[in-house]
Amino acid sequence: MHRDSNATQFTALDVRADGADGLPRGGAAPAAGRISADGLAALYAYPETTGPWLRMNFITSVDGAVAVDGRSGRLGGPGDRRVFGLLRSLADVIVVGAGTVRTENYGGARIPAAIRRQRAAAGRPETPRIAVVSASARIDAGHRVFHDTAVPPLVLVSASADPARVRALSGAGAEVVVLPERPGSSGMAGGASSAAPRPDVARIAPLLAGRGLPRVLCEGGPNLAGQLLAAGAVDELCLTLAPMLVGGNAPRMAVGPAATPASLSRRHLLADDDGALFTRWTVARDRGER
Repeated sequence: MHRDSNATQFTALDVRADGADGLPRGGAAPAAGRISADGLAALYAYPETTGPWLRMNFITSVDGAVAVDGRSGRLGGPGDRRVFGLLRSLADVIVVGAGTVRTENYGGARIPAAIRRQRAAAGRPETPRIAVVSASARIDAGHRVFHDTAVPPLVLVSASADPARVRALSGAGAEVVVLPERPGSSGMAGGASSAAPRPDVARIAPLLAGRGLPRVLCEGGPNLAGQLLAAGAVDELCLTLAPMLVGGNAPRMAVGPAATPASLSRRHLLADDDGALFTRWTVARDRGER
């Protein structure tokens, strides 16, 4: 039986005090105990910053798997669905790799009418846009993400992407954005030639902010997450820990050719009635660097 995610109750196990990591929380929330809908939104509010803010959201099993049989859906319960929807409602743009778009059969974001009205009243787009990262532009122009959507998606490509593919994506209604390439890099996401330059993923958030979309939510997948971490482009991680063991050879949250350690500062730890844990972390670095 599919339970309504809105009926799920959250409990705050630990909430960091305002300003403990040098960032405003964006609203008051209880330090412990049951959390109201407004309190949950306050805990996940984007900080007030002068530049873009890139948040990653993942769900993993207790043993670190991000998928069961290739899909993340079997890990999620009603609590995760509620947080997933909340994070989307707070974002201006949802960034996702082309492989995840195909695997999870992405369409456009669905935002409740009341939230759309609130966003419009605040001068923000009613619905967050989907931004697909496909350096080589190797994504089918007939895919659902281009047609089952309230707003045209963005596609972020490398300057060396095939012009014919780029034209096909534009013809499908997408707005194509060319990412600058990293000097001296090799290998490109999306299966292109290993001799081709790689796009500079550190420019994703600034480019989106320049289009009036500073609140960035990245939903994966692991390859894109690994590139963003390696580039030092991640500001925050929202991680759901599902009460499940998976085993096997399921992928990790972020993958790449080399380890790129980044220290984190925990902002909160929540639990729901089903035993899932919900964490929010910020990357511990000098916030004045951007």
